[in-house]
Amino acid sequence: MQPPGQAEIHAGDRLSGAATRGDLPEVRRLLQHEMVHPDAHNRFGKTALQVMMFDNVFIAQELLKQGVSPNVQDESGTAPAHNAARTGFLDTLSILVEHGADVNVPDASGSLPLHVAIQEGHADIVGFLAPRSNLRHRDAEGRTPLELVRHLGLTDLQGLLQ
Repeated sequence: MQPPGQAEIHAGDRLSGAATRGDLPEVRRLLQHEMVHPDAHNRFGKTALQVMMFDNVFIAQELLKQGVSPNVQDESGTAPAHNAARTGFLDTLSILVEHGADVNVPDASGSLPLHVAIQEGHADIVGFLAPRSNLRHRDAEGRTPLELVRHLGLTDLQGLLQ
């Protein structure tokens, strides 16, 4: 695979910038009229879905509707589902899953999005991810999600995993 050219990177920069700003009309214009590929990488090697503000479900919906990959990972293995779990935006996470995001893909530290949600204490995200996640998966520390909950003393989350 050939590395992206300057024009492709510039297009990726513009799409990522619009997604980061939450500028839905510009995201639509770039995707539909300028035919920027939804998975175009910016100068930092990230896609618009990776850099968008995760509280903006409308940007996520538009990118996903236009065919962006919900499972793209950065150099640390972080996928959009990890970011949504970290930031606590259930609506965005739900849209990602609806469009095929795999919640059982670990990042470089071996953490699933569920591990990330537990670390951040997002009970609603944990409740959403638990039935969809491999509860036997161990992170780099060797902890399953339930063991991580116990290690962190988050007893209020324990029932969501049992």
